[in-house]
Amino acid sequence: MSLTKEEIIWIEEQFDELVKVSKRVKSDEDKDLVRRAFDLANEAHSKMRRKSGEPYFSHPIAVARIVAEEIGLGPKSIASALLHDVVEDTDYTLVDIERLFGTTIAGMIDGLTKISNVLDKDASLQVENFRKMLMTMSQDVRVIFIKLADRLHNMRTLDSMPEYKQVKICSETVYLYAPLAHRLGLYSIKTELEDLALKYEHPLIYREIERKFKETEQERAKYIDEIIDPLKKVLENEGIKFTIKGRLKSIYSIWNKMQNKGVPFEEIYDLFAIRIVFDHPDNYEDKQARSQCYQIMALITDIYPHHEQRIRDWVKNPKANGYEALHITVMGPRGQWVEVQIRSRKMDDIAEKGLASHWKYKTNDGGSSGSLDVLINTLQNSLSNNQVDSLAFLDDFKLNIFTTEVYVFTPKGEIKKIPKGSTVIDLAYEIHTEIGNTAIAAKVNHKLQPLSHVLHSGDQVEILTSSKQAPKREWLSFAITTKAKSKIKSSLKEERLHNIEKGQEMFIQKVHDLSLNLNHKTFKELRQSYNAPNKEEFYRKIGTGAIQIDDLEKHLLKGSTNIFAKYWRLTLGKQKGKKQKKDKNTFVIDDVDNQRFTLATCCNPIPGDEVAGYVNPNNSVIIHKKSCSILHNLAAKQGEKIISVKWTSYKLLSFLVTIKVEGVDQIGIVYNITKAISQEADVNIKAISIETNDGVFYGEIKLYVHHAQDLEDLIARIIRIKGVNKVTRIEESENE
Repeated sequence: MSLTKEEIIWIEEQFDELVKVSKRVKSDEDKDLVRRAFDLANEAHSKMRRKSGEPYFSHPIAVARIVAEEIGLGPKSIASALLHDVVEDTDYTLVDIERLFGTTIAGMIDGLTKISNVLDKDASLQVENFRKMLMTMSQDVRVIFIKLADRLHNMRTLDSMPEYKQVKICSETVYLYAPLAHRLGLYSIKTELEDLALKYEHPLIYREIERKFKETEQERAKYIDEIIDPLKKVLENEGIKFTIKGRLKSIYSIWNKMQNKGVPFEEIYDLFAIRIVFDHPDNYEDKQARSQCYQIMALITDIYPHHEQRIRDWVKNPKANGYEALHITVMGPRGQWVEVQIRSRKMDDIAEKGLASHWKYKTNDGGSSGSLDVLINTLQNSLSNNQVDSLAFLDDFKLNIFTTEVYVFTPKGEIKKIPKGSTVIDLAYEIHTEIGNTAIAAKVNHKLQPLSHVLHSGDQVEILTSSKQAPKREWLSFAITTKAKSKIKSSLKEERLHNIEKGQEMFIQKVHDLSLNLNHKTFKELRQSYNAPNKEEFYRKIGTGAIQIDDLEKHLLKGSTNIFAKYWRLTLGKQKGKKQKKDKNTFVIDDVDNQRFTLATCCNPIPGDEVAGYVNPNNSVIIHKKSCSILHNLAAKQGEKIISVKWTSYKLLSFLVTIKVEGVDQIGIVYNITKAISQEADVNIKAISIETNDGVFYGEIKLYVHHAQDLEDLIARIIRIKGVNKVTRIEESENE
């Protein structure tokens, strides 16, 4: 469908808006580049529309605006954002793009173009795309920023997608893209990705927290002013130019804290933080800005007492994503702890727009920030082992790239930064590959420790090596960094190839010495007698000595018909039962047929919960709550197997749930609770356990219910009983 007259006018207006917000598009040459990319993409997508009905080109325009305005990239990145779907979705090729826009932009488009081949047999498309994206990032970091902008706009327009796709995309976003944005320092984008994922995965929860935010907005603003006023006065008296404001925490972070602590919204006290950003000249030295942070902290703590254990000094030791700030927690005027963040203008710019902002402050056009170099090197190590399947790669990568750091010292006092949870072997490979390959132990704080010992900030570590040492497979069980794992696997692979070659030579020589002629059948039987699934494994066992050459001779000289073990062949019968509904993306549960699904024991869903299904290899469906972390991992890695689930009725089946009851012990409290349960027609007790301690009671009650609403009604009834303070559903009970 061609564009309407109104749409053509709107698109042209968008070019002017794009140039207006593109602060790094300054010269006529820059504007010409963006104009040419804009016109080509507009023409290429002119007959395409999004699922929402909008012109498809509205998406590349939006991505380009995010790249320019919210991340702060330059004209080549903006052009690439405009063109990012052209090669995939239209008749234009990479050759065309290179001819029209040069090799740099063509390279970025190549990295952004989705791939549909090179898939591992059991890997999902999105994981392999993620790996491809990171491989390209190691060559041009701008690709990852554009990819995140693309994901952000897709999340902003997710309402046009069906529910089953929303679940997959949201899980993938929380599992991969939000942590990656955080690692790159794109705090605003990371926060919005998480909030949007929550909005679509748990709309009721999202709206409830949003409503409570609005209800407390006026009182919160009054309290922020009460805290800020004394700080303003003291900073102005010192002649410091600054801005100061309260920063509300994201809905996702509040929900996450409610989940982790098991408390309601009303018990989350640190809903906001105070941020002080001070101005400075462009030629202000970094050390002057850091000194200013500590001076401001001293002024604040003269007004409000601070919490000694809650000082976060990322000025002295910046995060790997370039984040610098000084965080302190002070006691506010109403007896509430309040976090205060102190940053320079440059620190704030980098904190909000991430590593992209380093280009604004770098000393020359050819360089890049140290943090950026470290990140790219880490990614290159992540991708160096091509033999690892996609899902294993993803787990290794996430563990390494999305963790915080610890700082350890060498015997000479040099600081080494490694991910939290790293062991001695990780540090050894961080120092040098050869040190890792020959490491035997370490002296940690002058005490001998094994290679599996976990290191902590402040440890002084001396790696002990031996020329006779070689990497061992068991090292993989306690190495956590991608670099260490990659080097270990690479060394083991080299050793395996060496043993295969050695074993093959030994076998050929032995067969030659015995003047034997082996055909394919007898060679296969020989391999099977040693439980070697293929010839490479057979040769490897000979090379390592697992198969002794003399023993081999006995087998070769024996008759093959009576020396080989028999093997059973397993035959899988066809599953019986009713077929699923024609709509493959929606699974319908009814009372009549409950053989086609199981309820996940990790989250124990019941009718009325927000749920989704995972189709397992046996083609049956496992039902999970949408909030289940296991489902999130499955959706991120195997999104094509996630389906929508609907209950048509739920009166015949009952489901076991567990609730936790807490309160003040009183005479008859157990009787009153059981009486309240017995009055609820659709609820039956399976077991009840109550314990008291110093006038306080704690209890767990196992119940059979038909629907989540039955449980909610019961909880509302119990909470009204005098003495009961709290009633919560235990999400991960051990249901039978």
